[in-house]
Amino acid sequence: MERMKHNFVETVMGSVVVLIAAFFLTYAYKSSGQPKGYVSLYHSKFERIDGLVLGADVRISGVKVGVIKEMEVDPKTYLATVTFSVDQSIKLPKDTSAEIIGDGLMGNKYLALVPGGDEENIEENGYITHTQSAVSLESMIGQLIFSNKKDGDDKDKSKDSPKASTPKTSAPTDSPTP
Repeated sequence: MERMKHNFVETVMGSVVVLIAAFFLTYAYKSSGQPKGYVSLYHSKFERIDGLVLGADVRISGVKVGVIKEMEVDPKTYLATVTFSVDQSIKLPKDTSAEIIGDGLMGNKYLALVPGGDEENIEENGYITHTQSAVSLESMIGQLIFSNKKDGDDKDKSKDSPKASTPKTSAPTDSPTP
């Protein structure tokens, strides 16, 4: 009898653990931001996609509407082609623009879509042609440092360079000379 009571308690505790694990898995899936229902795929070409990663957000007005699915280099144009999904309930006008933006100063990069006002929509699997590439914080800092150094070098050179001496002339006087 004692053994049966012990097995019953273990079975109940095991069931509680399994239920809690199922609850956490369901919660994690629902709060993961995955698009609900069907999605449409679109493509964009960029000169630079620094910091953009597979699975990064696609946002409209700051709201996540999709994810980055694929990134590759076009062997003919050497541009980066980004394939991304958007919730199928959202229709993108033909003059929609796509830009790669950082989430804060040191945050992750995401693809921001700015819908235009065109009456016609982009077909599924179509291209967004108006794009703005990622801005590299490192290159901006490098330009700032080197441009300041160059300006500083020019200032130092101007201090060291001999200035042409101009002869001092006295102003004419009205007094007659003897």
